[in-house]
Amino acid sequence: MKLSARVEYGVRAMSVLALHDRSGPLSLREISRSEDISFQFLEQIFLDLRRAGLVGSVRGARGGYYLARPPEQINVGDIVRALEGPITPVNCLAGSAEERESCCHRSEACRTRHVWEKLRDRINEVLDSVFLDELIGPKPERLVEQVGS
Repeated sequence: MKLSARVEYGVRAMSVLALHDRSGPLSLREISRSEDISFQFLEQIFLDLRRAGLVGSVRGARGGYYLARPPEQINVGDIVRALEGPITPVNCLAGSAEERESCCHRSEACRTRHVWEKLRDRINEVLDSVFLDELIGPKPERLVEQVGS
């Protein structure tokens, strides 16, 4: 299982906003240069982040993007779901009950479903436990301790 470049770049860009949280809006050009991410790609990413209510924007010469909530209130799971939708390792776990049933007629008798549910739950648990303030904080080893436990 591999996360997309949209997710990787989105988390990196959001960490830059968190780092400059009290400095006012940052332009996408600044973020693009600091993280070596295509400006056009960032524009697409930030449309989704804005729709999800994770960032706000200010127009004009001194405009740019800012975090819509404090860094300690935005977790990596929020960003992943804003950019990719629900985290589901297999199709039969996505959508409504009707959609899941139409995806796989064996859903009730599936012997492996519990494995995929556990995987989904653990992935969500880890992503939801890491907040932007931890990505920019002085002790990145906290992340290793949390993930390893």
